[in-house]
Amino acid sequence: MSAGFAAMDALVAAPLLLPLAVGLLCGVLPRAWVRPASAIGAFASLAAAVALLAVVMSQGTQSTAFGDWTLPFAIAFVADPLGAAMSVVAALMGFACIVFQLSGVDAAEESATLHPLLHLLLAGVAGAFLTGDLFNLYVWFELMLVAAVGLFIHQRGRLLQEAGFKYFVVNAFGTLVFLAAIAWVYARTGHLNFAALEGALAALPAHEQLALAAALAVGFLLKAGAFPLFGWLPASYHVLPTPVLALFAGLLTKVGVYAILRVWGDVMPGLAPFANEALGWVAVATMVVGVLGAAFHWDMRRILAFHIISQIGYILLAIALGAGEGHAAATFYTIHHIIVKANLFLIAALMVRAGGDWDLRRAGGLWKSHPWLGLLFLVPALSLVGIPPLSGFWAKLLVVREALATGHAAWAAAALLVGFLTLYSMMKIWMEGFWKPAPADAEADADGSRPIAAPAPLPIAAVATCAALAATTLAISLAPDGLFRIAQSAAAAMGGAP
Repeated sequence: MSAGFAAMDALVAAPLLLPLAVGLLCGVLPRAWVRPASAIGAFASLAAAVALLAVVMSQGTQSTAFGDWTLPFAIAFVADPLGAAMSVVAALMGFACIVFQLSGVDAAEESATLHPLLHLLLAGVAGAFLTGDLFNLYVWFELMLVAAVGLFIHQRGRLLQEAGFKYFVVNAFGTLVFLAAIAWVYARTGHLNFAALEGALAALPAHEQLALAAALAVGFLLKAGAFPLFGWLPASYHVLPTPVLALFAGLLTKVGVYAILRVWGDVMPGLAPFANEALGWVAVATMVVGVLGAAFHWDMRRILAFHIISQIGYILLAIALGAGEGHAAATFYTIHHIIVKANLFLIAALMVRAGGDWDLRRAGGLWKSHPWLGLLFLVPALSLVGIPPLSGFWAKLLVVREALATGHAAWAAAALLVGFLTLYSMMKIWMEGFWKPAPADAEADADGSRPIAAPAPLPIAAVATCAALAATTLAISLAPDGLFRIAQSAAAAMGGAP
């Protein structure tokens, strides 16, 4: 680390160094101290990320470098509006999911490695958002992969281990493709720093730029769960404990999307229009496949997992619409979706705890017993659909408006159609889980033929977590200008913006 490491340098690195330190600390603390240390550490990481975003929005992009080398060869961390905003939402999700875990909603036993792995995962995510070079993006990807696989196998269970194996194999393949692409980029340019790469890659022939972009995109699209590289996501996510699942759903695929946005916006802003056209059609296919998969299933975890895929398509579509408004729409949509998607998984766990079931065919009657839970579910569900004036409406409006403005009416029509089909899936959860009468066996129990097991009480901390995330969604919904200013600043700070 350089001798001149100052307070601002520490603030830039804090969103990744704090969870890294907390994760290591949780690995050595006595078991009784781990849970409070994990929660306090997660809150500290959130506070540091918020402080960094405030500095970036008031003073502009901040950066620091580790090592005794000069840029572009030093290990650089850069906090621009995009990276800082993503760090905030990542830390928020980390804090929310850890509090939810501590509430005890999920019946899964808490192993000694759970909290260290959660914080290492958060460190990897923050590092990916703040790194200033392509190779260290790979390093943070690898840290995320190690932590994620650890979270799959930290508990006994054949299903968890099988899912972890699927996740590892597919994502390891993605990282190998990414590493090969990095080697190719370095061989042709001699640089890996984002700022240096913009000029170096622009000097290459157009066809070679496209080939390098395609090589990088394969690894990123696999991480994002985009078509046709999405099969690993619904095959693995549904077996995870709920707080871990919510964290995965909210963050991990978004790191892949972020990487595409960073490459398209900063590293290769001058790509030929063909690249955006190809990415746009991949986005449309991703939206359609995801929403159809959700419509087919009855397990809430699989429904919501397929909707991750579908919503990734919207973000990719915004990226494909180009610098400026397209990239601003992608940033706005990503932040909105992280909050909404994580909250939907957490609320689904509350539904099961309240007497429901992951399989909607065996659920019902929750509106009668827990009407407030139904209202809590409607906030993120209708936001995911895009019902005005919720945050999803503003996010979809930005994407559709820009698609029409750039002459991509077919993409806009696909986005609207997928939104309609998303409504079908969300209403299926509502009708089957809340509005439908309780299953026949529950009715028999009510007649006195069998004793009724009262649903487990809902922990206040878990309910408060979901309510806080719903309130965040409502805050964005009613005052979207704040997030939109951040999104516009993020787009303007990236290379190639008008």
